[in-house]
Amino acid sequence: MNAPLTEMQSRPPIATDRHPAYLCGLATAVPKYRYSQEDIREGARKVFGARTALFMALEPVYGNAEIEWRHSCQPEEWFRSSTGFSEKADLYERHATALAQEAAIKALAAAKLGAEDIDAIVYVSSTGMATPTIDARLMSLLPFRRDTLRLPIFGLGCAGGVLGLNRATRLVGSQPKMRCLFITVELCTLAFRYDRLTKGNLVATALFGDGAAAAVIAGEPGNAIGTLGPGGEHCWHDTLDVMGWRIDGEGFDVVLDRRIPDIVHRDFRSALDAFLEREKLNLDDIARPCCHPGGAKVVSALEAGLGLKKNSLNFEREVLRDFGNMSAPTVLFVLQRILRSGLTGPILLSALGPGFTAAFQILSVAEPNAGPVT
Repeated sequence: MNAPLTEMQSRPPIATDRHPAYLCGLATAVPKYRYSQEDIREGARKVFGARTALFMALEPVYGNAEIEWRHSCQPEEWFRSSTGFSEKADLYERHATALAQEAAIKALAAAKLGAEDIDAIVYVSSTGMATPTIDARLMSLLPFRRDTLRLPIFGLGCAGGVLGLNRATRLVGSQPKMRCLFITVELCTLAFRYDRLTKGNLVATALFGDGAAAAVIAGEPGNAIGTLGPGGEHCWHDTLDVMGWRIDGEGFDVVLDRRIPDIVHRDFRSALDAFLEREKLNLDDIARPCCHPGGAKVVSALEAGLGLKKNSLNFEREVLRDFGNMSAPTVLFVLQRILRSGLTGPILLSALGPGFTAAFQILSVAEPNAGPVT
């Protein structure tokens, strides 16, 4: 029997006869309610200020988060009282379906394809559960073929944008000329906990927003944005308590360890280098990183860990400023801005999620082409 892998060991690249995969359309969507960070701070003060002294101690986080705006699927008055898991599940089902449909229609239009042209749907989300799943509900709203393959994935958290794109890429690479629609929707604000007077819950009110993104990945270039190359991930040992959910009768309760920026600063680069080495690449081969901006401290830790000057990850900071942390879709909002800037060459998408896991995906853009990006 082979010896178990240690933390420092690494597998060789998987040998495959993978078919090519191209990113042919990219789109994003947000719900209608938009709030300034100051509005949210004042709302949180009304909800928590008189009930716990912890709010006053943590109030500076709203200013330090470097966030100006966020979107929510619910109006402000919804956050003024406690809500049970059942109501949140109903809200998730309704709003996630609507956002997924909007993002899908935009991405298909950008790729100049119809729903009937899609062979598979990959749906990623970690902020709500529904059965039938959201992708199944889309089958009744858009004219997908009845034999469309569906792959719903739950639990990838903030890494879901990159890992979902990777799973869709691998799916397309398994068969010639396949076309896959990847959708990710996160309704982070539905995890708001009126009943939880904890540091994690209060910090979450200063960071998270709602959003969705969709991408079309195809086995033929067509109106391609770029070529999707290798992807990978690294799950650190003994880090299950770093990020995730606790689930009870009131819904999801966020787990966010204060060590996350330190882990990123100390360990992210070694995980990235191991991935690149497996693919016979190094960081100098990358035109630009495209990182999930989990928070202001995480962006700074990424810049330091990657050996970049402060504010080099300008698009990441812009998305964080304009939308907050939307979990999985956020990195695709960043990619959208990078592509619109006209950058060419290999782009390295990365994100961090529960596990604690780093996710990687390479996208090579041959020439400026913002046509299929909406």
